[in-house]
Amino acid sequence: MKLYIHYMSIHIKSRMAYKASFFMECLGHFLIGLELFLGVLFITDRFGAVGGYTLRECALCCGAVLMASSLAECFGRGFDHFAYVLSSARFDRLLVQPRPLMLQILCTELRLNMLPRILEAAVMIGFGAGAVRWTAGKCAVLFLMIACGAGVFFGLFLIYAALCFFTLEGLEVMNIFTDGAREYGKYPFGVYGKGVLWLLTLLVPLALCQHWPLQYLLDRGPWQYGLLPILSLLFLVPCFLAWRAGVRRYRSTGS
Repeated sequence: MKLYIHYMSIHIKSRMAYKASFFMECLGHFLIGLELFLGVLFITDRFGAVGGYTLRECALCCGAVLMASSLAECFGRGFDHFAYVLSSARFDRLLVQPRPLMLQILCTELRLNMLPRILEAAVMIGFGAGAVRWTAGKCAVLFLMIACGAGVFFGLFLIYAALCFFTLEGLEVMNIFTDGAREYGKYPFGVYGKGVLWLLTLLVPLALCQHWPLQYLLDRGPWQYGLLPILSLLFLVPCFLAWRAGVRRYRSTGS
């Protein structure tokens, strides 16, 4: 942890060396988050509700997904950026350094420009909180939705990095489950139909951190739904195994 904090301080100093560029990037990511919320606002203003969910309920859902994806992208960007690490032969240097490999990759990239999105997500959650009759248990479920959702997004980045060992380049198809999930996660996944809902429950368990626990928060489902985000962390097991398989397959070029 001390080493990771040291790397974080280095990243902060390097980004602050070009303040104008950093703040422009922050503005860009702020506008992306704003676009998500405005899309929900305009649709609910026109139709009143989406799939039976009001503006506040959708804002709570959107905020939880946006915060989870932004946290994963902020701290797990090293794996999302792994194709460059591999193609530039930086991975060879990481293999011979006496530090945990995954920690080194996490430290290669830190996206501080995600902070505006995280703050936006907090505002959305605060706005949507009025739709929920809060208890201590529901507060804990909301925390699990965000923390475990970030874990699932990180698992997707890990799979992306593992595939780079076999393809040598990143596969843009993974953006369907990362950027696409952030975009379509502004509404509960159930509004897209049962096929999509079960795909995101059984294959890529994003719905376990969004749709199902949201039903509990809104008093539309049993309390057991609030525990499903914990189950989604099992997704990290095959993700880690895929990463280990890729590392074992890797052969250095010696250059």
